[in-house]
Amino acid sequence: MKTLLLDQETWDLCVDRSGNIAVAAEPYSQAQDAASSMRTFAGEIWYDQARGIPYFDKVLGQAPSLPLLRAYLEEAALFVPGVVEARAYFSALEDRRLTGQVQIRNTAGQVSVTGLLGGAYGGTTATGAGS
Repeated sequence: MKTLLLDQETWDLCVDRSGNIAVAAEPYSQAQDAASSMRTFAGEIWYDQARGIPYFDKVLGQAPSLPLLRAYLEEAALFVPGVVEARAYFSALEDRRLTGQVQIRNTAGQVSVTGLLGGAYGGTTATGAGS
């Protein structure tokens, strides 16, 4: 599945060499879509109010456990078509800022990594087939 390519620094649309809106293909598109899904607030998607992470109710201004945050992120990544496995890894929690990555595996066995707000929006990397 293809998706519109987003700039990793601004999370805004990119253009290709011809000046057209750029698109991303699998497996990169799945990692990018997983990153977008993990940034979606509960109730934000008007046609599916059940999707999204309850940031306002259970995360922001609260002290959620890391296992709970991991579960929210992994569940959000699994909403992406073709993603069959998601694993969240945290590297630091400093000054109320959580960093890390989420690794996803698609139906073809390809593993991709998306940053968990490590940079401005986190980076996304697609890799080859996993073991």
